[in-house]
Amino acid sequence: MSESVPVRCPACRRAHVYAAPSYPCACGAPVTPPLDPHPAATAVTHRAWDEEWVAVRCPACDRVAQWPHPELGCPCGTVLRIPVAGGAAEPPDTTPPPARPAFQPVTIRTARDAVTAAALYLRWLGHRDVRRADRRPPSGIGLAARGMLAQVDPTVRPAEPRDVECLWLTAMAESAACVYFSLAGYTDEARARADTLRVPLFVLDLTGTPQPVNDHADALAAGTPRT
Repeated sequence: MSESVPVRCPACRRAHVYAAPSYPCACGAPVTPPLDPHPAATAVTHRAWDEEWVAVRCPACDRVAQWPHPELGCPCGTVLRIPVAGGAAEPPDTTPPPARPAFQPVTIRTARDAVTAAALYLRWLGHRDVRRADRRPPSGIGLAARGMLAQVDPTVRPAEPRDVECLWLTAMAESAACVYFSLAGYTDEARARADTLRVPLFVLDLTGTPQPVNDHADALAAGTPRT
């Protein structure tokens, strides 16, 4: 269980007590970002991808991975970013674990949760260097890892053929594989186009567990991508 630290909102001066959430490492052990109680929490006034994640080392297997930066919502409406001790760690290990444990999902309540769930799943598949993609997709959020591009669509609109095609074209240009995660599913035409292009499709259920939609997704989840 993580330690609690005192936090004061810089906007309304209300005092809080905050404990960072734990996340499941690929080895199965819980990982908790270490909090620094000395610097003051800062208000989040704009979002930048590099500030949304923090590198944390697993105490059990020594693996470093990127996890969401601890944040707290104050009743006054201010979102507070909680300082983390030690600063950024070294880049995460890109070597996949010898045995894959059961996937540990995170409940999806927001669009950010959907992106986190997809990033966790990519790491579970063996991609340790998950980050935001350099090229922004036409819709949703792009994630990238070595040799892999992923698109996460957290909207209530089912993905269409153009969405699948744009992801596939971008991946082809970068000589990478690709995978699509959607919260609202796919149109029949999008599923047919994905089968033609061999793009794995997953639906994110509200538990945070990606569910395979086509055979290519089944094969990717099993560790035997179709050719």
